[in-house]
Amino acid sequence: MGRWRPPRPKGSAYITPAGARRLKEELVQLWKVERPQVTNVVHEAAKNGDRSENGDYIYGKKRLREIDSRVRFLTKRLEEVTIVDRLPDDRGKVFFGAWVTVENEEGDETTYQIVGPDEFDVSRGQLSVDSPLARQLLGKRIDDEVVVRTPEHGEQAYWVTEIEYRPYDDPLFLGDIDAQRPH
Repeated sequence: MGRWRPPRPKGSAYITPAGARRLKEELVQLWKVERPQVTNVVHEAAKNGDRSENGDYIYGKKRLREIDSRVRFLTKRLEEVTIVDRLPDDRGKVFFGAWVTVENEEGDETTYQIVGPDEFDVSRGQLSVDSPLARQLLGKRIDDEVVVRTPEHGEQAYWVTEIEYRPYDDPLFLGDIDAQRPH
C-alpha cells in the first residue's frame, strides 16, 4: 500500500492581519529557533557513532523533516493568501472578518468571528469561512435565518442577532483573541 493520499481541498485564500502575523511568527520560530536547535542535536548525535541505534539522531532527523515540511507549507501559504485588512463598506451584512452573534432554536446565543481556514479555532470563537455555518452566514443581515445541516443534529436553524466589525489596526484586534471577543 502506497503513501499517496488525495490532495486536501484548497481552503479559501483569505486571512486576517492577526492570523497572518501568527503564521509569520510560527515560521520564524520554526526556522530561526527550533530548526537550529534540532540540527545541533542531530549533529552531536551523529558524532556518537552507530546512527541506527541512536535515538537522538533518529528522532532528530524525523523532527527536521517535520519542521522542513511545515516551513515549506507556511512559506507557500503566506505567498498565496490575501490579507483582508479593510473593513467592508456595508457593515450591516456579514462578510469575512465579522463578529457574528447567532441564536439557535433554544434561544442560546453564540458569537463567532469569520476567519480564514488557516486560523480558525471554534473553541476560541473563530469560525472558518469555509465551514457550512460561515458559508450560510455570509451576506446575511440582522434577523436573517440560516439553516445548516449537520450529521449529528440534522437541520439546525440560526438567526443573526448581531454583526460587529472592528478596525484591523485596533490594538485589541491585533492582540490576544480573547481580548477581541465581544462580551
